[in-house]
Amino acid sequence: MGNWRPSREAPLVSKIRALIFDMDGVIVDSNPLHRESWAEYNRRQGIETTEEMHQRMYGKRNDMIIRDFLGAGLTDEEVFAHGAAKEALYREMLAPRLLKTLVPGLQAFLERHADLPKAIATNAEPPNVKFVLREAGLARFFQVIVDGHQVANPKPHPDVYLRAADLLGIPTQQCVVFEDSHGGVAAAIAAGMRVIGITTTYSDLPGVSLLARDFNDPAIENWLKAGE
Repeated sequence: MGNWRPSREAPLVSKIRALIFDMDGVIVDSNPLHRESWAEYNRRQGIETTEEMHQRMYGKRNDMIIRDFLGAGLTDEEVFAHGAAKEALYREMLAPRLLKTLVPGLQAFLERHADLPKAIATNAEPPNVKFVLREAGLARFFQVIVDGHQVANPKPHPDVYLRAADLLGIPTQQCVVFEDSHGGVAAAIAAGMRVIGITTTYSDLPGVSLLARDFNDPAIENWLKAGE
C-alpha cells in the first residue's frame, strides 16, 4: 500500500492540472535491464561492473555514465559511439520482454486520467524513449516529451521539469511528477512540483508527498483526488 507523506514543502493547495512522468523506473521498470546491459557492455570493454557503479548510474544522463564507467578523457564522439552501442544492446534485450517490464497498472492509470495533459521528462536516451512509447502503444497519451539533451542541465537539476511544464502551459505548482530516483525527486522539487515516488528502484525517496509501489496502488488515486 502507498505511504502517505504530507509535504510541508509542497502542500496540496493547487488544483492538479498536469501529470509528468520519468521514463526508467516509472513507465518501464527497466533499471534491472539497464544493469544487465551495462554489465554486458562494460564486459565487452574489459571492465567488470560493480554494485557501486550500478548505484551511481540511476537517474543520470548517458554521457555522464559513460565517462564515469569508461573514462573521463573520452572525446564527445567516443562517448556518443559508446552510448549508441550500449543503448542498442539495451533495446535488443528489452524488445522480447517490454510489455512485461511496464510498471504494473500504468496503461489503465493513463486511460483513467486521459483528460489531464501529460508529459515525459527524463534523462533517458531519446531512441529508448521512442522505442518504449511506440512498441508499448503509449505515445498517444503524452503531449510533450523532454529529455536531458534538450536542456542545459540534466537531472538532478530542474531544467527538464521546468521545460515540460512550460511546453504544457501549466504552472509548476499544478504539476504532479512521478519519479523513482533521488536525483529525479530533487529535480522535480527544485522545479516547484509535487512528487509521487514509485518504489521500483528505491524503497524510500525523501521529499516525496507519497510513496507507491506501482500504479495499481489505490493510495495514488486517493492522493490525486485530495489535490483536485
